[in-house]
Amino acid sequence: MGTDTQQIEQLGINTVRILSIDAVQKANSGHPGMPMGAAPMGHVLWADYMRYNPKNPDWPNRDRFILSAGHGCMLQYNFLYLTGYDCTLDDIKNFRQLNSKTAGHPEHGLMPGIDVTTGPLGQGFANGVGFAIAQKHLAARYNKPGFDIFDYNIYAICSDGDMMEGVTSEAASLAGHLQLGNIIYLYDDNHISIEGSTGIAFTEDVAKRFEAYGWHVQVITDGNDINAIAAAVKNAKAETTRPSLIKVRTHIGYGSPNKVDSAGAHGSPLGADEIKLVKSFFGFDAEKSFVVPDEVLKYYRAIGAKGTVLENEWNELFKNYTAAFPELAAEYELAASGQLPVGWKNSLPVFEPSDKKMATRQASGKVLNAIAASVPNLIGGSADLSPSTDTTLNGYDSFTPTSYGGRNFHFGIREHAMGSALNGMALTKGIIPYGATFLIFSEYMRPPIRLAAIMKIRSIFVYTHDSIGLGEDGTTHQPVEQLISLRSIPNIIVIRPADANETAQAWRVALEHTTGPVVLVFTRQGLPILDQAKFGKATELEKGAYILSDSFLDPQIILIATGSEVDLILQAQVTLTEKGIASRVVSMPSWELFEKQDEAYKEKIFPEALKKRLAVEAGSPLGWHKYVTDEGAIIAMTGFGESAPAEDLFKVFGFTVENVVAKAMELLNKNSISLSTG
Repeated sequence: MGTDTQQIEQLGINTVRILSIDAVQKANSGHPGMPMGAAPMGHVLWADYMRYNPKNPDWPNRDRFILSAGHGCMLQYNFLYLTGYDCTLDDIKNFRQLNSKTAGHPEHGLMPGIDVTTGPLGQGFANGVGFAIAQKHLAARYNKPGFDIFDYNIYAICSDGDMMEGVTSEAASLAGHLQLGNIIYLYDDNHISIEGSTGIAFTEDVAKRFEAYGWHVQVITDGNDINAIAAAVKNAKAETTRPSLIKVRTHIGYGSPNKVDSAGAHGSPLGADEIKLVKSFFGFDAEKSFVVPDEVLKYYRAIGAKGTVLENEWNELFKNYTAAFPELAAEYELAASGQLPVGWKNSLPVFEPSDKKMATRQASGKVLNAIAASVPNLIGGSADLSPSTDTTLNGYDSFTPTSYGGRNFHFGIREHAMGSALNGMALTKGIIPYGATFLIFSEYMRPPIRLAAIMKIRSIFVYTHDSIGLGEDGTTHQPVEQLISLRSIPNIIVIRPADANETAQAWRVALEHTTGPVVLVFTRQGLPILDQAKFGKATELEKGAYILSDSFLDPQIILIATGSEVDLILQAQVTLTEKGIASRVVSMPSWELFEKQDEAYKEKIFPEALKKRLAVEAGSPLGWHKYVTDEGAIIAMTGFGESAPAEDLFKVFGFTVENVVAKAMELLNKNSISLSTG
């Protein structure tokens, strides 16, 4: 490597460092130390190894980059700016400000070139495993001899904090088992966290831990040695049967005389005086800010421009692939567009009232298997619970190191990593992923669910065993507060269907919804299949709430329920009719879908003048007050369940026809709100 090249590389690395501290200082907020120490790693990736095209950040065969240490986002923003993405020096100067593209942590969809929203430590690491799974699956399905359409790698820079988080361990274990050799992670081993030295809480041998997981591990002792880092990345690319971790010893705040290797360089500006010292250390004018030498910008822009050539070569390859394999090419292009195959809905099953009772989890399994052939990019599995969640696609292989084309995933008992991996898969065009577990274990998955909602991506979370109706497993497994907790997350759709036909429509909505995650909530216990000729059509599930059964007379009260409690209020309606009480039964499988309807439809379902309303749901009563009004009542759970058969529990906690009728009669005779709970 020539001296001139070495000089420009070093100047480029130092420019990234200076831009980072200037941006944090101007914002008076941020994390300057990580980019100062990790800039050489970033340079090696952007300048030497990663394939990307700044002019088309969504090029399908680009390498993915994840800054799992999202607090150090100025590192990523600066390389995006320098290499020619839609990021300007003004964007760098506007770091962490209102309406800026350079948010305080990387946000997918806000800044071109950000493949995933990171921030909560460990999430990016686990998202990368999902990205890697997706690449392996696409390659197995579409690559042909001479046509390596998908051969990209997944790169990430991780921190000490990432290594401490539990989700990282789950994801690393899964990646090692699956032999995901397309993962190349650089570990920014700077020994500092917010409270000081990581030694106060973190003394394990990370390298040995990852070797035990089945990873290929290399150790670089000098984070400023770009030749050593480059050699390690080269070795990692050559290792195709194991994910790679490159442990790089760096120094947080490198170049800062007074704050290097200290927590003071982590989460706050260095200060004007210290910044002058840093600039002098690197040979920059101490009195000037946001300086980008012309030769540095020219150097990185030339590197970025190579991406157009790389993409053009790939486009030519794909053109020839299309000629050779037109059906596969058309299948991929349709899937990548986010659209579903024409006529796929014709494969949705219709269930008859004469069929025996069926748990909605079982109905879900039947739906999945009915549509699997029509929607070839629908893939997923469970956290070791497929026999219970009914999420196996029969007749299709499992996704394993010897069968990456398999559509059934075994995530193991790793709910958190499963959720995060689903997000990485969903961020890969051409794939619709789902993952399943019991509703109670959604608690383990809260960070990825929330991030999926923030990113507006098409992750499908399947939760079964949805209430005290799961029975004998008892209080630890019986969800109570989970439904309202999930409903409280913005930009998420939660659907709890009442029977098999509503379940089929729930899957239709989930597959057609492309701007956020969908949560499907199913029962363990069998439910009768509602007669659509007699009651409302299940296709109306898409509206969130619909009139299932109405009185010939003007109703005096509205009975509202979701899931397994819908049949209960239908039975109660019969008894009320016998007592001369006219009632309306509303199935309300999704609050979020209902809120999307216009005011005229809402008034049709819940007339303002009809304030006597009774909501019944075997979960928390929180939130139902909006729909029952101050003259209504709620039959719900305010405590935990018990270990007993489901029928006994429903009786004890008031989910009986007798109690629903009694509460309805009580409502009709008073004006104050009441709450009947277990």
